[in-house]
Amino acid sequence: MTTVLAASTMVHTRAPGKINVFLKVGSLLDDGYHDVAIAYQAVSLCEDVRAYRADDFSVSVSGPVDLSRVPTDGSNIGIKAARLLARRTGYRGGVRLEIEKHVPVTGGMGGGSADAAATLLACDALWGTNISREEMLGLASELGSDVPFALTGGTAIGTGRGDQLSPALAKGQFQWVLALSDSGLSTPAVYEELDLHRHRHAQDIFPADAAPIVDADVLQALRAGDPHMLAECLHNDLQAPALQMEPSLAAVIELGEKNGALAGVVSGSGPTVAFLTADLDSALELQIALSAAQMKVVRATGPVHGARIITD
Repeated sequence: MTTVLAASTMVHTRAPGKINVFLKVGSLLDDGYHDVAIAYQAVSLCEDVRAYRADDFSVSVSGPVDLSRVPTDGSNIGIKAARLLARRTGYRGGVRLEIEKHVPVTGGMGGGSADAAATLLACDALWGTNISREEMLGLASELGSDVPFALTGGTAIGTGRGDQLSPALAKGQFQWVLALSDSGLSTPAVYEELDLHRHRHAQDIFPADAAPIVDADVLQALRAGDPHMLAECLHNDLQAPALQMEPSLAAVIELGEKNGALAGVVSGSGPTVAFLTADLDSALELQIALSAAQMKVVRATGPVHGARIITD
């Protein structure tokens, strides 16, 4: 998986956040989980991890996003990733992690998953454990359903829990404007609200499939590299429950679409709203308009590479 970097005292890696351009959630299964069908796109908002040789495991976090909800103890997903790799490979040392976060925390964009992916890659290189790509993807899947995608990046279809990946052809670059929120939404709570929403409206909506699939028009739009086509089929089953829990998001989506976005969609379990624009000029105009409305906004492009080693 890696080149021989075992003599290094520090390895720097970078992994991308993601936007779910399509997310369909299956019915509630007996184990309390749902199968999903996701079209993932890795975007240029990234997490940086620097891993240093150490005797034990520690982590510090920095970055321009709100870090108040990021743990710096053993519950940090970077520490979990490092410990898992050490356990599986028999490595007896530790690591000091410095994580620089640029992806919104609990914003539905997979920042924690990117931390885990970047940490696996960094520790594997730092320690010289040299596991195969398949082994690394297996460890990633144990850490969380979005972690394998943070490793692979690009554009992909995720099924099962979202971790069974198949690459999707995507032409060109898509321009996104992301409206960030000061609050976070708990992914389990949003899924719970979805189940309640489906139960409440059981008479009015079709029952969910146990094993959902990504709509063919999404794949066609990605293949064509056409933002107008993709805007027509952006979809997120978690948007309704996210709006129920955070009603102000509806006004955010409306404002973005009034100011030139082709479409807006709640990213993952929210509360980040991702706006797809026609081109860079439209993205810049939208960024200015939303900033003028006192919103926190960032621009991003996709697709981008998955987790990789950075040569400082």
